[in-house]
Amino acid sequence: MTSLARLLALTLALVLSACATSPAREPRAPVILISIDGFRPDYLERGVTPTLKRLAGEGASAAMRPSFPSNTFPNHYTLVTGLRPDQHGIVDNTMTDPQIPGVRFAMSNKAAVTEARWWEGAVPVWVSAARAGVRTGTMFWPGSEAPIGGVRPTHWRPFDQKVPANARVDQVLAWLDAPADRRPRFLTLYFDEVDTAGHTVGPDSALMAKSLASTDAAIARLLEGLKARNIAANLVIAADHGMAPISPQRVTWLEDVLPAGAAEVVTTGATAGLVPAAGREAEAEQALLASHPNMTCWRKGEIPAALAYGRHRRVPPIFCLARTGWLIMSRSRPAVGAGAHGYDPADPLMAALFIGHGPDIRPGRLASIDNVEVYGLVMALLGLRPEPGTAPAPVATGVLENR
Repeated sequence: MTSLARLLALTLALVLSACATSPAREPRAPVILISIDGFRPDYLERGVTPTLKRLAGEGASAAMRPSFPSNTFPNHYTLVTGLRPDQHGIVDNTMTDPQIPGVRFAMSNKAAVTEARWWEGAVPVWVSAARAGVRTGTMFWPGSEAPIGGVRPTHWRPFDQKVPANARVDQVLAWLDAPADRRPRFLTLYFDEVDTAGHTVGPDSALMAKSLASTDAAIARLLEGLKARNIAANLVIAADHGMAPISPQRVTWLEDVLPAGAAEVVTTGATAGLVPAAGREAEAEQALLASHPNMTCWRKGEIPAALAYGRHRRVPPIFCLARTGWLIMSRSRPAVGAGAHGYDPADPLMAALFIGHGPDIRPGRLASIDNVEVYGLVMALLGLRPEPGTAPAPVATGVLENR
């Protein structure tokens, strides 16, 4: 373990409460992992999220660094596996795999999203929980629709963006209405309205306030429902990434850089992944690896170590990163919207919200944490042993076991 990893593990461990002197309660408090897609930490200061602001003040909070690329599917799977995208294999929202020829994994490809072999490079929390006899419920989460290792959550729903936020909350509460011996102890809850607004109107638009307030109200509904049921739950609220403003005037067009037919374009946006055409590798590399004012491209094995990316077979041979606020696009897939993510996780605009609140979480403002640490926190709160090779959190586990 590196000194930085030890520091992050120790920092996150300090949020866990040590106020009780007896052994850990049985049964443990349920853990609800809540994703607010695209919620930047600074959104809390806009005056429209009183519930989240209160939870942050009463609990533990931080600006959280996402993993690269700072996109939805890779980071959601990192949150529940403790592994980087380059390790767990969900390397982007859109990807191909030489071992799965002829298939393009994409958020819109339901058949691929629900196919286990895309996800089986890691073991998510709900699978570990099931193997330990712990019941679970996932109200939307990338990966939860596939039978990973033949295992599904106890309760799960296929993603449907049309389901209103309040209905999502009510489903989680309904699962918690089960008798104590059948009640889930790990649940997920996913909200996407803030991310959708960020893409559509931009993170700095006045119209963003409506989505922030609506999501905050859904969190308040959850708290009211838990209180009415006398359930003291540990809430772990984590965004997957932030959001940066974009413009149609800030686009690098691949057609202006790359000779026609020299490479297959796998992904576009804040990043671009390309597979050179057979026999045209040198031509593609010469065009893409040259200096460009608003994008940098690398061979996959030469991506900077700080991004922890480029070893997995699903990462395309050439990978490009745009300057924050710029896009890399093909004219066959023109840029749309007013906001984007996927950029360097070190950029503050990509920072993600983190809040921990509940009976086993000690209050306090934390230094910036890394999102691979969330998994260790969740597993510790559940009293489960992390899977081998995941981000270490031994101190956190020890605190829970020795209270």
